[in-house]
Amino acid sequence: MRASFASDPSLTRGRRVHEDESNFRSSFQRDRDRIIHSSAFRRLKHKTQVFVEHEGDYYRTRLTHSIEVAQVARTIAGALGLNAELTEAVALAHDLGHPPFGHTGEDALAALMAPYGGFDHNAQAIKIVTSLERHYAEFDGLNLTWETLEGIAKHNGPVLGALPHALADYNAAHDLELHTHASAEAQVAALADDIAYNNHDLHDGLRAGLFTEGDIAELPLLQPAFAQVDALYPGLDAYRRRHEALRRVFGMMVADVIETSRGLLAGAGAKTAQGIRELGRPVIRFSPDMWRDLGAIRKFLFTRMYRAPAVMVIRADVTRVVEELFPLFLENPALMPADWANSIAQAAADRTMLARILADYIAGMTDRFALQEHERLIGDTLRAGVHVAQRG
Repeated sequence: MRASFASDPSLTRGRRVHEDESNFRSSFQRDRDRIIHSSAFRRLKHKTQVFVEHEGDYYRTRLTHSIEVAQVARTIAGALGLNAELTEAVALAHDLGHPPFGHTGEDALAALMAPYGGFDHNAQAIKIVTSLERHYAEFDGLNLTWETLEGIAKHNGPVLGALPHALADYNAAHDLELHTHASAEAQVAALADDIAYNNHDLHDGLRAGLFTEGDIAELPLLQPAFAQVDALYPGLDAYRRRHEALRRVFGMMVADVIETSRGLLAGAGAKTAQGIRELGRPVIRFSPDMWRDLGAIRKFLFTRMYRAPAVMVIRADVTRVVEELFPLFLENPALMPADWANSIAQAAADRTMLARILADYIAGMTDRFALQEHERLIGDTLRAGVHVAQRG
């Protein structure tokens, strides 16, 4: 049963460019479907989640991560009586703006763009879905509903202070009320992201040999999970034992969010989706105990995975890729593909505009393409090794 504070597609604030409603799909379903069919979504299959894309067939990419986040988000939304289609749309779009090489690539691009208005992957996702996707006859972007755009922009909470230019430019024309929290559906997408990466980073780190089951066995949540598996399935082979333990941790996180959020929603007294926005605090949360336990897991992953010596070597390498491509294109924009020529011509002598166009181009690159372009234009092949980039 749908809760009164769930987002209602029949009450949407609409799209920036008016369109007749579909006879078969709600407005939020159409948003979800447009995201799935976008070029930016397809490119996520060759963008890093943790490991650089070409290093193995079993490691997560941004695409598989986004699908996992959407699955978790739908489950939580359904249990809380929220709109599952809006939740899924935000979850599927939340990583569209990531450049190649995860947060390592984002850190490098943000530093390079600091003189030109900054760079942030959530702001870049807004630019993608409102401008850079150009498939439709009547508008640039995907012409998503206000609720989906709001969720993409601020699923992690209100966006305050100096805004990245991509978000500031759009918000000036179409107010997303960045000072408030987003809908409960968008908040669910944010927590689903946390659940998905905490689970799969443990799994991928084990597969990569960065740590062992013994290393994680005493971590909060992991210890009881392994104990339960060993009691139920004594002598289980190592791979199945690992999977069974991690799926139990996954279930604990999902159940905790549902139980905690039910209490917060009941206590909030909000009767509408707008009431949720105006509370001034999030209503989709982990319990304090779960948050503490996840903190221990995140600390472990930071030390043993995201900052492991082999990881730091490749982080330096992929940072260099971005740092060397950006100034090369900035001084020689003719090196960019022909389909960017019109945008470059519009920039003329405006270096800030040219830098922003260049950021759009580099942010849209996949890991594979960025490495190929670096080798083609600079002639330098990166060292071989454990090609890992920081999670984002």
